[in-house]
Amino acid sequence: MAKVGIFFGTDAGNTRKIAKQIAKQLGEAVVADKPVNIRNATVEDLLAYDVLILGSPTYGDGELPGLSCGNQTEGWEEFLPTLAGADFSGKTIALYGLGDQEGYPDNFVDAIGMIYDAFGDCGAKFIGFTHNEGYTFNRSKALMDDKFVGLVLDEDNQKALTEMRLNDWLSEISSAWK
Repeated sequence: MAKVGIFFGTDAGNTRKIAKQIAKQLGEAVVADKPVNIRNATVEDLLAYDVLILGSPTYGDGELPGLSCGNQTEGWEEFLPTLAGADFSGKTIALYGLGDQEGYPDNFVDAIGMIYDAFGDCGAKFIGFTHNEGYTFNRSKALMDDKFVGLVLDEDNQKALTEMRLNDWLSEISSAWK
């Protein structure tokens, strides 16, 4: 069985809460370590896993979590540049992102699109693409051919759909390491 690591970047609680929920649902047999905030991780930490589940909210007008958008601590904004020259070929990544489709319809869940691009440039393989049906937004960097590059959750406007969306997604991606 593959070794799965969960990493998230946030200064607030919803993305961390979802990371913990993912870990609990997958169980200790699959996820041996607790989810880690990306500010406490190195590239080598991520490379230790066969499968990565990476999560991020999108801040402001399409920003990654980090110091420049007013976060108290570093986040994905500071971590992604450390990927330069890293080789993630042979690694499988599933992304999840949180966003507000009504408040920020022009850059809905952009952060996971940026994370996708950065790890894709390092040779990673991705799983867990989801349909964009059921969301109302104008643009998103996380959209490719009418699918999001990962699980998309809107805790502000569609919280009632989170559990179902998360369960369906986990069921799909877990087949990648069984």
